[in-house]
Formats: sequence, C-alpha cells, structure tokens
Amino acid sequence: MFALLIINVQVICDVIPHFATDKIVNVNQSKSKLGFNGTWSMAVGGMIGGGIFSTLGVVVEIAGAWAWLSFAAAGLVALAAGYSYVKLAAHYGEGGGAFTFLREINAEGFAGSLSWVLIIGYVLTNAVYAFTFGQYLGYIMGLGPWFPRMAGIAIVALFVGLNLRGVGEAGSVEVFLVWFKLVVLVGLAGWGLTQWDPPMLSQSVPDAGIGAALFGAASVFMAFEGFQLLTYDYNDIKNPQKTLPRAVLSAIAVVIVVYVIVALGTVMLIGADQVVQHKEVALAMAGQEAFGTVGLIVVSIAAAFSTGSAINATLFATARLTYRVAEDGELPAALEHKNTAGIPNRAVIGLGTTAAILAAVGTLSTLVEAASLAFLFTFAVVCWLAFHQRAGLRLVTGFGALAAAAASVALIVRLIRTDPLALAFLGLLVLIAVFARPVLLRHLKTKP
Repeated sequence: MFALLIINVQVICDVIPHFATDKIVNVNQSKSKLGFNGTWSMAVGGMIGGGIFSTLGVVVEIAGAWAWLSFAAAGLVALAAGYSYVKLAAHYGEGGGAFTFLREINAEGFAGSLSWVLIIGYVLTNAVYAFTFGQYLGYIMGLGPWFPRMAGIAIVALFVGLNLRGVGEAGSVEVFLVWFKLVVLVGLAGWGLTQWDPPMLSQSVPDAGIGAALFGAASVFMAFEGFQLLTYDYNDIKNPQKTLPRAVLSAIAVVIVVYVIVALGTVMLIGADQVVQHKEVALAMAGQEAFGTVGLIVVSIAAAFSTGSAINATLFATARLTYRVAEDGELPAALEHKNTAGIPNRAVIGLGTTAAILAAVGTLSTLVEAASLAFLFTFAVVCWLAFHQRAGLRLVTGFGALAAAAASVALIVRLIRTDPLALAFLGLLVLIAVFARPVLLRHLKTKP
C-alpha cells in the first residue's frame, strides 16, 4: 500500500507539469481557446477540486441529518452568484472578476479593499486544500500526527516551484481528472445510497434540526468556490458571451447534485458520528468501508489529485490577480516583479508561504469557515453590483445579494459562538483591508 501511494504521488508530480506546459504552449496559439468542454471541466474541477473532500465532515458536524440540504442551499446561492458573474462579464465585455467589475463603476477604493478580502479568501482556501491533502496522505500512510502537516507544507512548496517555472496553469489533463473525480465520488455515493438507512444520517450526533442546514450552508460555502476563476480567463474562451454562461451555470448545477448525493451516500456507509469524528478523511473511510483496501486507495488518490490540482489552479490564478491589483496601485509595487519566465514570483512565493503556514497551524473547521465568509462577502457584492447595473434578471441577482449577505451574518453569528478568536483574526484582516489599506499604500511604493 505504501508503495502504491509513493507511485501515485510521483504521478502527480510528473503529470501536472507535463500537461501544464502543454496548455501554456496552446494558449499562445490562436485556435487553442477553451471550448465548452474545457470551460465546463475547469469550472467543475475548480469546485470539486477539494471542496467535498474538505467540507463534508464540517457540514455534518453542524447540520447533522440535514447536511445534504446545506449543500443544496449553498448551491442555490452559488448559482445566483455564478449568474451574476457571467452577466457582468458579458455586460462589460471583459473578465477579471469582482476587482475589475467594481473599477468599471469607478469604485476604485472599494475594489482595492475587496481585492484584499478576496486574496485572503484564496489563501485560506489553499490552506484548506493543503491541510486536506496532508490528512488523506497521512491517513493512508499512518506515519503519525506530524506527517499530515508536513505533507501539506510540501505540496504547497511543490506547486510554488512549478508556478515559478511557468508551468502552473491547469492543463488539458483537467478534462480527464474531472471525470475521474466525478466517477469516484458518484460511484462511492451510489453504493452508499443502495444501503439506504436513514437513521445513519443522525447516528450518535445531536439533532440539529432543519434550521441548522442554513448555518451549515454558510459554513461550507467555499466548496462552491472556483467557478469564478474562469472570469480571469475570459479572453481565452471561445465565444465567451455564449460559452461562459452555459458552462458555469451547468457546472454549478452538476456540482450541487454531486455534493447532495455524496453527503447522503457517504453517511449511509459509515454513519454521521464517524464522518464527524474523522471529518478530515471521511471519504477515505467510506471508500474503505464500501470496497476495502481498493476503495481506500482509489478515494485517497482522487483526494490527492483533487486537492493538488486545486492548489495549483488557485495559486496560479491568485498570483495573477495579485499582480493585476498591484499593477493598478492597490498593492505594493514589489508584487509586480516578474522572474525570467514572466511569472509574478514574489506574489507566488508570498501567497504560497502564507497558505502553507495556515495549513500547518490551523484546524479544518476554522479554515473552511473563514474562507467561506470571505467568499460569501465577495459574492454578495458581485450579486449586488449585477443587480445595480441591471446585468441579468434582477430577481436572480437580488436573491443572490440578499442570500449571500444573510449567510454572511449567519456565519458571523456562528463564529462568535464557536470560534471567536478566528473571527477576530479575520475581522482584523478585513479592517486592515478596508481602513488601513490606504494608509499603508501611501507609505509603500506603488505604481502611480
């Protein structure tokens, strides 16, 4: 078993740079733009790439038997946010995400503050992925509590190195990886559903009640983070005004279905109490329960590929967002520096180092909930902007803004009760982004 894991870790190290290089070469060719299949795969991969592997135990701990409803509710908010993103991209005829959209209405100061919050969210998300990667690898190897933390640091260091060499972008292998993950997750969940036993959904966990599903939805919203990264690739998509909405919205719908059946099927296999007790590796335990050692290895490989590719894609996109924000004078000019490969190396190193530190010292629930809060706030702003600019149906964008704002409040209330120190730390970062940012930038060299 140990040998198999070593082989598969080596495969990750070998295959990603190879295909990433292929993609970079292709992007420079006029006929290499992403079609529907590639765009859809990247959207699904961006969400599933660590989302369900990281968050299932967290949401079951909060919502108990209603965990599946938490994923459904969060998915509805994500659908409204995805709709707002693609409508704003079409409205302005460009991508770039929340930062670019706000600058289009001359809200430069708010755009700068929100970009800092968004970057914090991405760093926290990468910390979640690194933490999860280490836990799955540590579980199957059984090398003690120190190993998962070291493995999390190591996987971030690996992708920092790949990005610095210019081979960090997701490659054409993404289509294969997405279908591999979908087959593993749906196959595992489908087997669990054949063992239909509703009492397993609440086995030895407190009766949270249906209302807890809303707190669960807010807490694990980061599981739907990832689709918006495609807005940064707007110009690399064929016919983006048609392709982007179809790909993003259908991808979110598919992910909602996958998350719901996984939340039901996995708990049917091992019980809610085991999911909570072993929330860092719940899917691996379910795979082992369903198919023995083979199931354990296959699910662990899927988790490794998912979290590894998610770290890579998120680091790649966030480094370029950081560069863009610095270029516009909203971050120190030092972050505009590029190495000989044309990579914003200081941004890559800074973002990767921060994520690795958080993965080494944080807990899964704290990292997941903090990241979810950052994205809920960002998505609420994007939905409000779409509503304000009449980009798309106001019924949808208005629902997204109100729902994301309400979920943000619910999550803040939950964190006050369960993890006030984490909320205080995140709140301090937000205060710095909103109020101290202008003062800091006046004393640091920025691009005029």
